[in-house]
Amino acid sequence: MDAEKALFIIFAVVALASALNILLQRNPLYSALSLIGTLLALSALYMTLRAQFIAAVQIVVYAGAIMVLFIFVIMLLNVPKDQPQIEKQKGLRYLAIPFAGLLIAEMFFVLRPIRLSSLPPIPPGNADQAVGTTWSIGTSLFTDYLLPFEVTSVLILMAVVGAMVLARREGD
Repeated sequence: MDAEKALFIIFAVVALASALNILLQRNPLYSALSLIGTLLALSALYMTLRAQFIAAVQIVVYAGAIMVLFIFVIMLLNVPKDQPQIEKQKGLRYLAIPFAGLLIAEMFFVLRPIRLSSLPPIPPGNADQAVGTTWSIGTSLFTDYLLPFEVTSVLILMAVVGAMVLARREGD
């Protein structure tokens, strides 16, 4: 087994262990910290699969910004221990059975064997330029998707200017 496969297995075990730790923690803050560990391990898995851009986005967007938001909400909504908790609704138990069956059916559908012959082959010279790299994303953004990319940038610029106008005080 080469080093790349060993790293993949190590990061996969870390991701699974931290995902399990999310469920086992009683404190929601510790669960959020375990979720950060899971997201960082997934980012490392993306790096082993040579999808550098997706790994960077995983760290910046999910492990960074979204987790700061989660932790902020957890800290604001932290319920004291002496406050009574909401009663569990008994009708939800009957809804759980069909949803569990649906989840099991989805797992069988996703985990069924995939015929590799049906997937399009990667040309031999472009193995490093596969999906998920910065080169392939940049090339497709500025060739095939140039107009939607520019429209999105103008919309974001309009949102920033609108936020600045709304945030400006009357006296300024």
